Parts: sequence; structure tokens; C-alpha cells
Amino acid sequence: MSALLEVEKLAIAYGGHAVVKGVSFQIERGAAYGLIGESGCGKSSILRGLAGLHGYSGSARLDGQPLGELRGKTLARRVQMVFQDPYASLHPRKTVEQVLGEPLLIHRIGDVQRRVLAILDEVGLGAAFRFRYPHELSGGQRQRVAIARALILQPELLLLDEPTSALDVSVQAEVLNLLKRLLRERNLGYLLVSHDLAVVAHLCGHLGLMHQGRIIEALSAAQVRAGIAEQPYTREFFAASR
Repeated sequence: MSALLEVEKLAIAYGGHAVVKGVSFQIERGAAYGLIGESGCGKSSILRGLAGLHGYSGSARLDGQPLGELRGKTLARRVQMVFQDPYASLHPRKTVEQVLGEPLLIHRIGDVQRRVLAILDEVGLGAAFRFRYPHELSGGQRQRVAIARALILQPELLLLDEPTSALDVSVQAEVLNLLKRLLRERNLGYLLVSHDLAVVAHLCGHLGLMHQGRIIEALSAAQVRAGIAEQPYTREFFAASR
């Protein structure tokens, strides 16, 4: 059986400048894989490429199908992204119900009200939040709405771009535990990008440490927690993250 997502020798360039250089990894169903590294190492560019926001060379296959063959609504039904900043990712003049109902209307999926209520309950909010606007929500609540919006089309793969970095530490744990539960219950795949070792080790079973556009070391979460690394740069990164 093939992995949910298989990425081989992925390369991305901006204006002739290579930012991702031959990156390979795979994600099984029900599992999360993390890309970690300092700013500018190329990890967020990989997310944008897989989300269809930027071109790439190499191979990316979703459940055996070339990801590049998926376009528009077809891609959106199978791959969704949760962005870093919950304050910027929600329309300020739309209620939670409108934010969550819009993808269903675009894709002509019926029973909107029932689906909105169900997803709000699933992310730990509830019917009382339907008519609230983003400015009436805390940062953690906004990110729960963003997660609900990503899940309402029932995708197979979630791309998570530093989904907790804009939140307070106490709220980070709540959102990470929510993501962990949803991963298990929905049998999804996650690709998480972060600069925070603790966040990645909490959610992901395996990760790749990136440096200058390449994965220089593949690690398990257990190795990260134990501080076990072969590459000097990885050991330096661990030491700077403590």
C-alpha cells in the first residue's frame, strides 16, 4: 500500500533562485510529518508548492495520483491548509457560520447548517459560536474555526503552517491536542511546518530538519525528545532550541 503523500526530489525556485533543493519524504494515513528549521530554509515554500500556490519540479503524489493533476475544487476537496495567523485568515465581516458555510456553498454540498453545527462541535466550540464575528473570539477560538473550515470539506491531507505560533503557550497545547485527536479520529495525514521542536515532537512521529533548502537529517520524535542527532547542525539547532 502506498503512502498518503509521497514527495520525491521536490525543488522550488523563485526568480531563478533555488529555495528547495531535492526534498523527499512521505506521510502515511493517520500520521503527521514535520518539517523544521530556521526561517528561510524552504519549509514554508514546500507547503505553498503542495497547496498549488507555487510551481515545483520533482514528484508529489497523493494516494498515488500526481498532485499536480489536481486543480481548483478537486484539489481543495482533498488538500486543505491551516495558516499561521488566526487573526488574518478569517474574514473580519463574516460570521463563523458564513466562514464555515462558504466552502460548502462553493462545492455545492447541501445540509449546510447541520454540517456547520457538527464541525463546530467537533473542534470544541458549539452552536453558540455560529453568529459570532472573528473579533469576538480569542486567538485559540479563531484557530479552532480555521481548523473547522479546513476540515469541513473532509480532505485527506492538512498542511499546517506554524498553526500555534501566534497563540499563547497555554492555548498552544489545547490546539495541538485537538489536532492530534482529529488526526486519529479522521485518519488524516498532516504536514506540519514549524520552527518549534516541542510542537513538532508533540504532534509528529517523524520529521525532517531543513537547512538551506535541503533535509539534512531525518529524525523520529523520540530522537528529538532525547536530543539524539548525527549532524553537527542538528545538534546546534537542538541546543539553540532549549
